[in-house]
Amino acid sequence: MEWVDEGIILGVRKHAETSAIVEVMTRNHGRHLGLVRGGRSRRMQPVLQTGNSVDIVWRARLDEHLGSFQTEPVKMRAAQLMENAIGVNGIQALAAILRFLPERDPHENLYEILEVIIDNLEAPADAGELFVRFELTVLNELGFGLDLEACAATGTKSELSYISPKSGRAVSAQAGEPWKDKLFLYPEFLHTEKRMAATQTNLISAFAMTNFFFDRHIYTPRGVEPPISRESFIQALIRKMDKDDEGI
Repeated sequence: MEWVDEGIILGVRKHAETSAIVEVMTRNHGRHLGLVRGGRSRRMQPVLQTGNSVDIVWRARLDEHLGSFQTEPVKMRAAQLMENAIGVNGIQALAAILRFLPERDPHENLYEILEVIIDNLEAPADAGELFVRFELTVLNELGFGLDLEACAATGTKSELSYISPKSGRAVSAQAGEPWKDKLFLYPEFLHTEKRMAATQTNLISAFAMTNFFFDRHIYTPRGVEPPISRESFIQALIRKMDKDDEGI
């Protein structure tokens, strides 16, 4: 068994004296693990760092085996990601969320979003918006997608102002007015027709909204806690936006 693909490293752990088990998000083969012989060598350690992009050859005797990776560096991001709290916690949070997906299930769209996010973590507003879109995509891939295209009550596609925590559907301003205190605000940066940039306020609201649906559909049913790195990423993001607003 053999395939060739590109991937982004999500995690690495030691194996025996000289090898490493590497977890990657691949373009065509989903989240995949493999053994890298000599992965702890001085030559390979800089390559096998979380956030780096690599070309991969996977080989195994049978498809269900762990198999081995041969890797070649494509884009070395790890050092840059380690320079600040947004990068460190961002890549860890993204990896933690991807681990809710079944191993080896292909999700090319998530791979592409992941690549864009980690290349834009230095811009906090863009990184926050992309992260929210990433979480919404993961929910959709797991079968819990939100319907944000039209109002659940009226069917209209205009003046969408809220999201129902009960149905996960959009609600227009008029239809949601009587229950607005019980609804999530519809993040303006998700409106395709408005094309508004993410702000600190609507990012905080959007993170609370995605966390609610993750808790309902993923965290609580699986008996797990939200990734600590996610909250750390959000706090680092908000602090950076505060400093940018103050001109620091």
